[in-house]
Amino acid sequence: MRSVFAIFGYIKLLLIMLTTIKGVYDNGKITLDEIPKTKRKSKIVVTFLDDLDDSSPKKRRLGSLKGKLGTPNDFNDPLEDLNEYMF
Repeated sequence: MRSVFAIFGYIKLLLIMLTTIKGVYDNGKITLDEIPKTKRKSKIVVTFLDDLDDSSPKKRRLGSLKGKLGTPNDFNDPLEDLNEYMF
């Protein structure tokens, strides 16, 4: 009889839907990145990952690559390697 209950318990476990939502814990408050789809009261498990760095990423200055990248003058010319495929 125990094996029957174990099988039903395993099937019940398979039917549980798990949802993962990212968020941030700060000063005792959890802020989720999105609203969960469930409308019912649900049990949750909170897993803490690495601490977030308080420093924001270094901002890039617009135009910092100016003059470092370019397009060759013959960019729009037909490629000789493809001549046999052209009409």
